[in-house]
Amino acid sequence: MVKLAVLISGSGTNLQALINAIKNDGLNAEICCVISDNPKAFGLKRAAFVNIPTHVVKRGKGLSKAILPLVEEADYIVLAGFLSILSADFCKKWSRKIINLHPALLPKYGGKGMYGDFVHQAVLNNNEKESGATVHWVTEEIDRGDIITQDSCTVSPNDTVESLAKKVHEIEHRILVEAIRKLTEKTSE
Repeated sequence: MVKLAVLISGSGTNLQALINAIKNDGLNAEICCVISDNPKAFGLKRAAFVNIPTHVVKRGKGLSKAILPLVEEADYIVLAGFLSILSADFCKKWSRKIINLHPALLPKYGGKGMYGDFVHQAVLNNNEKESGATVHWVTEEIDRGDIITQDSCTVSPNDTVESLAKKVHEIEHRILVEAIRKLTEKTSE
């Protein structure tokens, strides 16, 4: 069984997708802790509801150092809507052990400042015909790690930021579970 530390900043819908897959779909993983850089993140309540230990870390320079002792028992770190940037040293120490979920078809619309509605607005502004989500390995370069899995959806002419976000969220929930399933299979080999 693979142990996951899940890092969040918001509502935790992707965390909930993982919780559900473990409970209902036989995903061979355990979430050993949930860490947030936002004390008001609803995802903390989702974790507490199913007795997963939670931690809040302060945004800023000491963030990565504060996370380090909290993830010691984890096999992998999952960034599921985590908005803070981990230090280069942290990323190197945990090389090929941190995955990130990004709401776009990387390499397009990645990098600093590209998250959530900012990504969806950029996709619409550029009249893209498709969008989607990507799970990738985290490196010291933001959104540049190798892609683990990715899926797309059609962007229709009448899509809004909200409607596109809804389509992408559905993909995110599915491909995050798919990526963790790949990691559990790789670990059990």
